[in-house]
Amino acid sequence: RSYLETRLEGRVLLDDIELSDGRTMAAGTMVDPDDLIALRDDPSVERVRMRSVLTCDAPQGICAACYGRSLATGNNIQLGEAVGVIAAQSIGEPGTQLTMRTFHTGGVSSGTGDIAGGLPRVVELFEARSPKGKATLARVSGVVRVGEDEGRGRTVTVVSDDGTEDAYLIPGPSRLEVVDGQEVAAGDAIVEGPRDPKELLDIKGVRETQMYLVDQVQRVYRDQGVSIHDKHIELIVRQMTRRVAVQEPGDSVFLPGERVDSRVYAETNRELLQAGKVPAEGRPELMGITKASLATDSWLSAASFQETTRVLTEAAIESRSDSLVGLKENIIIGKLIPAGTGMDRYRAFETVAPDYEPMQFWTSEEDTDGEDLASWLATQGGDAYAGGGDGAAAGESQAESQMADVVELPREDSA
Repeated sequence: RSYLETRLEGRVLLDDIELSDGRTMAAGTMVDPDDLIALRDDPSVERVRMRSVLTCDAPQGICAACYGRSLATGNNIQLGEAVGVIAAQSIGEPGTQLTMRTFHTGGVSSGTGDIAGGLPRVVELFEARSPKGKATLARVSGVVRVGEDEGRGRTVTVVSDDGTEDAYLIPGPSRLEVVDGQEVAAGDAIVEGPRDPKELLDIKGVRETQMYLVDQVQRVYRDQGVSIHDKHIELIVRQMTRRVAVQEPGDSVFLPGERVDSRVYAETNRELLQAGKVPAEGRPELMGITKASLATDSWLSAASFQETTRVLTEAAIESRSDSLVGLKENIIIGKLIPAGTGMDRYRAFETVAPDYEPMQFWTSEEDTDGEDLASWLATQGGDAYAGGGDGAAAGESQAESQMADVVELPREDSA
């Protein structure tokens, strides 16, 4: 699969697109292979805006339009599909293949980078760790001035438009990504190396950090010939960037240092502003997948993952309740998971069977008229006698065969 296929195919257009042949692709169109070819080959199309799970505003989960087509069926995704589980499997299964390839090649490094370096890089990205040998990022936009090496390294200065200078001491062995007089934007790398996603978050914000993480994970897999659709990685990155650390609570109910869901944070501030009150101030936070799993709103889900004693103790001290909206917490208490046919929308209906008649059962306790089982079966339209097949085939009459197989049931006098 090509780069465009893993990014555009199966997604929904956000804006109308005018093609050079006069056709218009309307917003809301699901991009199929023919549409992808038309977009790719049209010289007038330089930028396409698509709906993405990274920007979905659904109050719970994600909406079907932002997810797009199910890659398993080729149809629109069904409501209730556990897309998070699908995403984790879609990323983890190729990772297993990469591991096996390492063993087959004996650890020999290839031109695209050894697998042993690829998988740790994926873990490093999903756990939001600071990479080794990370690049120095420009904190402001401006023009680069490269100083001379004075023995302890070179000084690189970025002069902004207002004349402010921001200096960086670069060690001697490091290779520069910039040259003297070059214009750089905030967040651009000054030195070669992987960027620290948390530093990038502070400088360029959530959206740029999300796109960087998706691109870097894709780069590891593409280097090994593995194709994964962007939407699977975006789902994981969405969970990593969904928290906001409250710094100033204002008139909200939040506490300083509390981590809250970004959607709840935005809605609370919107209500405070409409009421003329002071909104809360916070900073977006990037959390690794392990830490994000422990920071979930469900204490049952967190306790089933790691640090069970600590999670249960804190939940008891804080008198927390669990709304049971996730999968793991419902499995723990023995309920149907709220996905697939376990969703309320699929279970909130009444079964109507106008021709249904309840089945009759015979018991000796209900036998008040001295009726035996054989007679009762006859009244229900069944055969009063059992057997008769083999005997009739051997030349006996049907009546003789049936009479020969009649079994007298034991009865109690009190029945």
